Amino acid sequence: MKPVIALVGRPNVGKSTLFNRLTHSRDAIVADFAGLTRDRHYGNGRAGSREYIVIDTGGFEPDASAGIYREMAKQTRQAVAESDVVIFVVDARAGVNTQDHDIAQYLRKLGKPTLLVANKAEGLTQGLQLVEFYELGLGEVVPVSGAHGQGIRSMLDAALDALNIPELDDDEEAAEDDGVIRLAVAGRPNVGKSTLINAWLGEERLVAFDMPGTTRDAITVPFERGGQRFELIDTAGLRRKGKVFEAIEKFSVVKTLQAIESANVVLLLLDATQGVTDQDAHIAGFILESGRAVVLAINKWDAVDAYQREQVERSIENRLAFLKFASLHLISAQKRQGLGPVWKSIALAHASAKRKMPTPMLTRLLQEATAFQSPQRSGMFRPKMRYAHQGGMNPPVIVIHGNSLEHVTDSYKRFLEARFRKAFDLVGTPLRIEFKSSQNPFKDD
Repeated sequence: MKPVIALVGRPNVGKSTLFNRLTHSRDAIVADFAGLTRDRHYGNGRAGSREYIVIDTGGFEPDASAGIYREMAKQTRQAVAESDVVIFVVDARAGVNTQDHDIAQYLRKLGKPTLLVANKAEGLTQGLQLVEFYELGLGEVVPVSGAHGQGIRSMLDAALDALNIPELDDDEEAAEDDGVIRLAVAGRPNVGKSTLINAWLGEERLVAFDMPGTTRDAITVPFERGGQRFELIDTAGLRRKGKVFEAIEKFSVVKTLQAIESANVVLLLLDATQGVTDQDAHIAGFILESGRAVVLAINKWDAVDAYQREQVERSIENRLAFLKFASLHLISAQKRQGLGPVWKSIALAHASAKRKMPTPMLTRLLQEATAFQSPQRSGMFRPKMRYAHQGGMNPPVIVIHGNSLEHVTDSYKRFLEARFRKAFDLVGTPLRIEFKSSQNPFKDD
């Protein structure tokens, strides 16, 4: 699973600027829990071949006891608890203050790997200006400039090196494809994930046992149904030892993101009584970005009237239109209604994600598509597509070769995707199409 980095520090030291640098984007997954004044922001990043999740937090006052500062401190403590390594950000120009000492004392007591980073260090010599930060007792000070991008790579290397996370070798990667479907049940708190798991485990044909997870007390539950082996990946922070499936969900965004990325198929559970929320849309977007096969299920369908059902269906059409390739099921986990067809869709989505697409068939389908409707001309150029082949699985990737393919429009790309999906019966999985144009050897002459 991806390591998790938490950015911690007092207000206005540049944590958000560093977050944007580390994620190369201003987009973030937000934990929009009710009643919280300040949210945590989650994003993905990459340093070379190493990927990670980074959490941005609000200004931290460990001893805050009331109001907004208490809520912000609560959010930061949760982010630190979810993280593998903490980047403690201080202001190189403002120097050390009492609040920095309080944060440092809190982090030292935790004993979690911590990197002390002095932001806004552009133009400063690294001698006398930074020496006062050593009194925080957190070791070496790493000078960076989030605004100018200076020292960011060195900071990341130092943070990731502190974790000593081994790279997967070829044997370990091959071992993952052992016929077991890794299934993650994702969704907001209280949508019924634990109830659904309980309903599954209550079936006579389903064999299950508890298995300790890898990091941060994640839990995997191997079980078998109809001869197919599954491995359920916990995203709800469920308890062990007799209370493994107690319906008390300790929601962790990090666990959800990591579970999604390590799964073959994700069951995204929605709440019919609340419709599609921002958090649902964020999780759905992360599933699509991760390229995972997905099945949608609306729980508590029996608890809403006809008008509410219409509103829920409309919100799915509007807010989750990018998952229109996914199967949709209306269920009641509590009453165990509609659960059978969900398993069929999970198996179908997994098979689609692993579908092999022969090059001759792909090329023939491509030629038929272009004969039916040619790509639109762009100025002097009309894209010409010559052949196609499969470039990967889980999700399926189709690579199309030809000339001037950079001029292919998004609408034509969707046209091709629909043709390929229909021909190979791809349901429940994203399909990625990549274009590669041939280079003109006389272009620079």
